[in-house]
Amino acid sequence: MGGRVVLERFPAGSPHGSWPAEEYAAERMREGVAAEVVMDLATDAFLVVVRQRDAHPGG
Repeated sequence: MGGRVVLERFPAGSPHGSWPAEEYAAERMREGVAAEVVMDLATDAFLVVVRQRDAHPGG
């Protein structure tokens, strides 16, 4: 399955826009987690996600 796991949510209405989500994703990337930022229009939030198969390495 091509599911995703949400690591963190950031409100899109923030004065900083997607920057907090991008920073959080970059921190995860430095830890070796293949995180990416996506926009969830239904909740008006930026989500930091990983693909489900990458969320639990070795499992």
